[in-house]
Amino acid sequence: MRLTLAFSPCPNDCFMFDAMVHGRIDVEGLEFEVRLADIEALNTTAFAGAVDVTKLSFHAYAYCAERYVLLDAGSALGRNCGPLLISKRAIAREEVAAGALRIAIPGKYTTARFLLGLAFPAARNTTEVLFSDIEGRVIDGTFDAGLIIHENRFTYQAKGLKKIIDLGEYWEGETAAALPLGGIVVSRRLPVDVQQRVNRVMRRSVEYAFAHRAASLPFVRAHAQEMSEEVMYQHIDLYVNEYSVDLGEEGRRAVETLFARARTSGVIPAVTDEIFLGA
Repeated sequence: MRLTLAFSPCPNDCFMFDAMVHGRIDVEGLEFEVRLADIEALNTTAFAGAVDVTKLSFHAYAYCAERYVLLDAGSALGRNCGPLLISKRAIAREEVAAGALRIAIPGKYTTARFLLGLAFPAARNTTEVLFSDIEGRVIDGTFDAGLIIHENRFTYQAKGLKKIIDLGEYWEGETAAALPLGGIVVSRRLPVDVQQRVNRVMRRSVEYAFAHRAASLPFVRAHAQEMSEEVMYQHIDLYVNEYSVDLGEEGRRAVETLFARARTSGVIPAVTDEIFLGA
């Protein structure tokens, strides 16, 4: 059976998906037509239900839960891994809270944008910018601050930029829960047995990646050509962990907490469908 599979070219995704898209593991008769895209593009594609299996932001999932169900495997969720709000000059949190700053965000439906709105409800002067361009747009003065994700966590200081707040630390301080950033979902149109096969293959792929770290390096490198190997592995180690193998009870509770907080704040619509596979 051939399925469309979409994920980002970021190191953590390439690391996790390498084994299943390159035949290193038992894929249980599944074939994958791979599509790579930036996280916000993945979110938008998911809204249309245009792919069978896709990575997306947990924030975005609330807008398409009727189309997709969340796999237990493959999530980017953890602690000390949140998006950062950064600036060129020193900016106090009170200035952010006042709402006048021009802020570059990596996408309207990213979990990063949700967290910014949760921490600073008045910070609405935001503009969507490709995540990899945000640092440069803050440096050249186009924006007062930028909301950075992915590998930019490891590069902003070398460019003379300053951290205003770690929104992951903010989330953990408010909830004591791990931070759900992104997950892998499968179309509800597919038979349940196929959904379960996808989940097993995803888990097998992550487990293989952990057991054979060097195997995925060519695939990771091919999509991170300007990134040092050190930064690549920092990125992978930050976003791929035990929750990526299986959400488990703690991971599921963290996702439920995010949706509950989002509903309370009015940021997302209520999700009435069961979000977890096999639950």
